[in-house]
Amino acid sequence: MSKTQTIAFIGAGNMASAIIGGMIENGYSADNIWVSAPEDSHLQGLRTRFGVSVTTDNRHCAQQADIIVLAVKPQVMRSVCQDIAPVVQNTRPLMVSIAAGLECATLDSWLGGGLPLVRVMPNTPSLVGKGAAGLFATDDVKDKQRDAVTAIFGGIGEAVWVEEESLLHAVTALSGSGPAYCFLFLEALEEAAIANGLEAATARKLAIQTMAGAAEMAAQGSDEPAQLKRNVMSPGGTTERAIQTFEDGDLRALVQKASQAAFKRSEELAVELSKDDG
Repeated sequence: MSKTQTIAFIGAGNMASAIIGGMIENGYSADNIWVSAPEDSHLQGLRTRFGVSVTTDNRHCAQQADIIVLAVKPQVMRSVCQDIAPVVQNTRPLMVSIAAGLECATLDSWLGGGLPLVRVMPNTPSLVGKGAAGLFATDDVKDKQRDAVTAIFGGIGEAVWVEEESLLHAVTALSGSGPAYCFLFLEALEEAAIANGLEAATARKLAIQTMAGAAEMAAQGSDEPAQLKRNVMSPGGTTERAIQTFEDGDLRALVQKASQAAFKRSEELAVELSKDDG
């Protein structure tokens, strides 16, 4: 990504803040970052923390940019897009949306049509630099623009492109919703350890480190998860007994069912949000 490009964030929530932090940590100049939001008090916090330029005027913010990141809630996206449409139709920036559920066709219509557009499905671990984002680009997006978006979201974790927009529903069901699945399992591990006699603080500390360590082994090694699992198990041992209990309870089918429920709800939300296009 060219560090001389100006990037504007419309919306100044936690995700925008995380992305800005990742960019600056990777050498992007705060002088080339603009942020707009309705509340000046919130903006001043970002200016103090990062040294970026801020404004409460979305059109002025958009006017500065080669790349615009739409970081507002889906429910207000239509009004935001229609407000800046006259500006972006003149300046023709790359538009990047991190709003869940809003499809490219809907965003394109609100922005006046014909702009290069990227949709990103980030997740909450982006706030600690460990995000997993799925990205989709329309045909108008050039390779250099793709590279720029990869650099932006690669600064806060892993950025992976999909070639069909419909696959973002699968990304949502996996990495978008996935942190909550991990937290649920973390809760269950803690509760089980407490029931076995450990103090709550000890149970939490060990459970968190166990999950973090296992994830890091999977990330750094070449073995498949199935082999990593077998590496922990000894014939007739404690792990084998626990894993067999999970298998007997059909854990895999339950995970599949939960993932399909998230996938279906993502599809439903896309339809519901598109109905606001009229």
